[in-house]
Amino acid sequence: MTTGPHTPLLDTVDTPTDLRKLKPEQLRQLADELREEMIDTVGTTGGHLGSGLGVVELTVAIHYVFNTPEDRLIWDVGHQAYPHKIITGRRDRIRTIRQGGGLSGFTKRSESEYDPFGAAHSSTSISAGLGFAIANKLNGDPGKAIAVIGDGAMSAGMAYEAMNNAEAAGNRLVVILNDNDMSIAPPVGGLSGYLARLVTSGQFLGLRELAKRFARKLPKPLHKAAKKTDEYARGMAMGGTLFEELGFYYVGPIDGHDMDQLVPVLENVRDAAEGPCLIHVVTQKGKGYRPAEESADKYHGVAKFDVITGEQKKSSGGPPAYQNVFGETLAKLAQSDPRICAITAAMPSGTGVDKFAKAHPTRAFDVGIAEQHAVTFAAGLAAQGMRPFAAIYSTFLQRAFDQIVHDVAIQNLPVRFAIDRAGLVGADGATHAGSFDITYLATLPNMVVMSPSDEAELAHMTYTAAEHDEGPIAFRYPRGAGVGVEMPEVLEKLPIGKGRIVRGDEKGGKVAILSLGARLAEAQKAADTLEAKGLATTIADMRFAKPLDAELIRKLATTHEVVVTIEEGSIGGLGAHVLTLASDEGLVDVGLKIRTMRLPDIFQDQDAPEKQYDEAGLNAPHIVETVLSALRHNSAGVAEARA
Repeated sequence: MTTGPHTPLLDTVDTPTDLRKLKPEQLRQLADELREEMIDTVGTTGGHLGSGLGVVELTVAIHYVFNTPEDRLIWDVGHQAYPHKIITGRRDRIRTIRQGGGLSGFTKRSESEYDPFGAAHSSTSISAGLGFAIANKLNGDPGKAIAVIGDGAMSAGMAYEAMNNAEAAGNRLVVILNDNDMSIAPPVGGLSGYLARLVTSGQFLGLRELAKRFARKLPKPLHKAAKKTDEYARGMAMGGTLFEELGFYYVGPIDGHDMDQLVPVLENVRDAAEGPCLIHVVTQKGKGYRPAEESADKYHGVAKFDVITGEQKKSSGGPPAYQNVFGETLAKLAQSDPRICAITAAMPSGTGVDKFAKAHPTRAFDVGIAEQHAVTFAAGLAAQGMRPFAAIYSTFLQRAFDQIVHDVAIQNLPVRFAIDRAGLVGADGATHAGSFDITYLATLPNMVVMSPSDEAELAHMTYTAAEHDEGPIAFRYPRGAGVGVEMPEVLEKLPIGKGRIVRGDEKGGKVAILSLGARLAEAQKAADTLEAKGLATTIADMRFAKPLDAELIRKLATTHEVVVTIEEGSIGGLGAHVLTLASDEGLVDVGLKIRTMRLPDIFQDQDAPEKQYDEAGLNAPHIVETVLSALRHNSAGVAEARA
């Protein structure tokens, strides 16, 4: 491909087919331009930055060497895939990323043929890649599968489960370990790069296979000794013994920013006749942008920022974030209670556990991306008399459901679940929404499930959970800032399974709204509108999805014409439990109209949270319309009965 003297190479590359027309010596320039494009994009839109900057060269090299999309490229997690999106036909839409109607912040099958597998949870790439590789093998198709997995994702057992079964894929599976903070490998240099190229070369592989065939003809003790000698020598040189034992041919570590190393190694692996291969690539998170290089954790996910200074656009003051309220409250409680400890799965700052860890470092545990282990670890702590808090995002806690059931609930162990990112989460979209936790937790015997309506209630619930030793207890709260209420000086231990009336009178009225969680503010707005129409409205902050406040529900159901439940969760939560209670007790036989408001039965794409809740039908106008519709239906039914 020829370009003019001032034509950016990136302008000539719309898809990997264009990329593969470049000369190898042009790839460095393309990578530099791609990095600049990504920095400018994320500075404008916000989003994930550091991890994508670290894989720019790797992205270019993979698409240059492999025949994507026929060769299936699977990015673990997906937030490192922004450069991938830019050079796979989506550059013209890249500034819509994480916005309503725009590109997803993660890989998404419906978005591009170059995204063969959707990824937003960690450690899935090798399993998915193995599926693609085996399918090609069974169908006689030539395509390979390339899984790019970060070293953080290697802390999850699922990655090793996949590798343990990968040998059957043969050379159709290539795993690239993106080691972006050198937690596995020693520093790399020219020698290791040379060794990597050497051991993937056709000559070396041919000689090695010849030696293996020769060794098989030796007496068994000598054959075993020869095999061990080969493994030991390569393990000492390259640290790959573990991966070799799992059936992989290990290559590396190599410099993930050196095109002269990356391209020939990938080419050798592509053409190799051996079984599955693991390439250990060392990259620098935030590479090429000094603010991100110097503070990789702060530049993992960023708000819009000034590209020149790196300064992120901060929100102006306002109420504290829910996760900070939790972390600070728990840290204070732990000052007088040495039994309290906190566990998180690679999300210390996202859950507020970083604040606890700063005050109580010996009682804070970041177990990595290992939610199943986190839950059972907490169960063991609880069984030994500690008061563990497992602080895990709702969407990630789904991965540990079996452990919640088997290791916690059945044994009735007092594990405290602090569930962040409950409800809809905005720019991260469906993969990170906390839609299902009420349903999957409230169905379990022995489990207590709470949800605060504001940040003060969250502080009370944190204290309530700390003092609850009778069994497992969970409290779920949304992402972002609270509503701005005054924080309590003295924390209250809430009575388990009891709600509270926050507006109106349980003795009578036209409408009762039973709210669970942070929709309470919208319920208040709806009540203002209803009362302006002459409809007396009572609001109950239920606080608990389980156990239900049956007494309060019974009173409201028998003294109001319409009862509406509202929650930031899927079907099967508070509304379902209230309907079951009403059915069991015959409350629906007395003319009561019950309506349940919950998240719709769809996976909602990314957008601003207020727009997502509008789409979900959970804002104040929707509550008003639900009430009026029920009243109209009731009036029509009465008129029909009289007729």
